[in-house]
Order: sequence, then C-alpha cells, then structure tokens
Amino acid sequence: MEDEAQLACHELLLRLAGRLPDEYLWRYRDWLAEGAMGVLARTLPKALLRHDIDLEPDEHRLLRAALLPHGADPHLVSSALGVDDTPEGRYTFTETAPDRWNVVDSVTAVIGAALRKRPEVGEVRQSWRYRTTHGDGDAKRVVLVTATSGWPRLTGELQRVVRILGDEVPSIEVLPPDWALPGYHRAAMERSRKVSVGAATARHPVGAA
Repeated sequence: MEDEAQLACHELLLRLAGRLPDEYLWRYRDWLAEGAMGVLARTLPKALLRHDIDLEPDEHRLLRAALLPHGADPHLVSSALGVDDTPEGRYTFTETAPDRWNVVDSVTAVIGAALRKRPEVGEVRQSWRYRTTHGDGDAKRVVLVTATSGWPRLTGELQRVVRILGDEVPSIEVLPPDWALPGYHRAAMERSRKVSVGAATARHPVGAA
C-alpha cells in the first residue's frame, strides 16, 4: 500500500502532465510505482528547474510532502516554487484516432480487457493529444482511468503493458474519483471515448463528462 509521500507524488505527477516532457513523466511514474522515492527525490526537483517549470503553492506543498522525507535537497525544492501561470493551450485533444490507427488497435483491446471488472477501477477512457502547432504526425494516445485506490501501482502496471505493445513513452493518467481536474485532464476527458469499465462505483473526477 502506498504511503502519504507516494500519494502526494502521484498527484504532483498528474498535475505535471502536459508540462513536464513525456519522456521524464513516464519514467518518474515508473519509479514511483516501484517505490523508488529516493531516486525521485534526487532527480525530480532538478528536472523541474531544468525545464523551467514553476510550481503553484499547492503543487509545491505536494513536492515537499513527497520528496523532503526521502532526502530531496531543500534548496532545490524551494527553487521550484514560482509565480508564472500554468501554460494553457499547448495541446488539443480528440476522441478519434489518427487515420493510420484505423486498424486493429491492440493497446485499446488489451487495456480494455485487463481493466474490465477490476474492483478498484471505475471508467477507462482514451483520447488523442496533438500539439497545437503540429499535425497528425504528432498524435499521442492518452489513457484516462478513474480508480478508487492503488493509483501509482496501477499507473506503473498500465505503462508496462503499453510499452510491451510498442509505445515506448506511454501517457497513462490514473485519476482519483473526486479530484478536480486541471485543464489538461479536463480537455482530454471532454474529448475522449469509453474503452472499458471496472467494478468500482467511483464517480467521474470533478469536471469530467
């Protein structure tokens, strides 16, 4: 079972989706699923500074709660608190896959089957993300899962499945049921389609359709 630091880190990584590069985000989520909090404490604050990502006060509170108990440098953690607005409009979403995906979609099929009737899983949805300045070639699958517990573990499990199926940089967003969605997740949820449903009676995250 995850402790409070792991859960704080999971929420922080959710809030960093669309801001921290995907190549970093999936790896940090993988380490979190394995309980490698010391590795995260050494690397995540540096990545935030390297990519000029300023945290809002609530996000900074999550960073402190997650990583200071595991040896993060207090000076690096303090430096991550900023005042800049979170960038909006970087991505657009659609529920329709790009034309090149209009074939048998093994990822959707496997995830749907794996999560169907899972006790902690609510609804499983999928969206396709595009950079606003790029075209069809920039499409990225985003899987959105509502779950009542085990968020870091489930994220790691699904990431491993998707990587085996060929997506080396998976985008798996496992959401608590009563979580107020940031703009990134709200936009993805609004332009998504249902893939599967588990056995949990969890409501959609706040802001979901």
